[in-house]
Amino acid sequence: MPGSGPVNGLSVDVEDWFHVGAFENVIERSEWDGLTSRVERNVDRILALFDEAGVKGTFFTLGWVAQRNGALLRRIADHGHELASHGWDHARVHTLDRVRFADDLRRAQLEIEDAGGMRVAGYRAPSFSIDARTPWAFEVLAEQGYAYSSSVAPIVHDHYGWREAPRFAFRPLADAPLVEIPVTTAEFAGRRLAAGGGGFFRVLPYGFSRWAIRQVNQRDDRPAVFYFHPWEIDPGQPRVANAPLRSRLRHYTNLDAMAGKLGRLLRDFRWGRMDALARREARRTVEMAA
Repeated sequence: MPGSGPVNGLSVDVEDWFHVGAFENVIERSEWDGLTSRVERNVDRILALFDEAGVKGTFFTLGWVAQRNGALLRRIADHGHELASHGWDHARVHTLDRVRFADDLRRAQLEIEDAGGMRVAGYRAPSFSIDARTPWAFEVLAEQGYAYSSSVAPIVHDHYGWREAPRFAFRPLADAPLVEIPVTTAEFAGRRLAAGGGGFFRVLPYGFSRWAIRQVNQRDDRPAVFYFHPWEIDPGQPRVANAPLRSRLRHYTNLDAMAGKLGRLLRDFRWGRMDALARREARRTVEMAA
């Protein structure tokens, strides 16, 4: 059972199986509306899992999904969860300039707020694509009134990563209250290890994630940030046969075990919404600067 440690941030990146970066070179955006969507059934299953565990979380949602699944967003909100932005159509930030990024943010925010009936205060970049190439993105987020972002992975990875970024919440701008809350990493033998969910959680033994989150909660006395995708609990999703072998291995491995592992994780630790975590971390950064 969860102890008295920090309340960790629980998040879902709401996208469908065909939105993922691993398939972006084999599935064109123009094809999306002709593919079978499974996001609604998968999110409904996640809502049931969260209800069973008695936890609340944040659903970082693509505007594209919100536009086509308004009733689903209302159900998420009605269950007491936070709706936040994952951008419009999973375009990585480093593929956009400032103007296009601002447009992407506005379009997604308006669609999510209209569908879900709640203000959007948080943002997560697709594929954690705020990095050393795109620090200007924080300025755009602050200009649009976002309270927090969870868009940095402070590791080295072939698809993303900002190794030099802080491991824990920080203020990226001196003149704005915006807080960045990086996805969780653990430390072992002087190295940072990705430990915040997604494929790492799905592929590696559960014991690794339990060890990593305990390290962050107990040794570092900080909250962890965990994420996953609706398609990760869906072993029946269509297979993309022409995707690269590495992409297929990453995407399809252990889909049938994911829901069970999630259930253990939700029982073993304390979890809450990202907006509540952001408020606590904002206060902490102010106290540390005083």
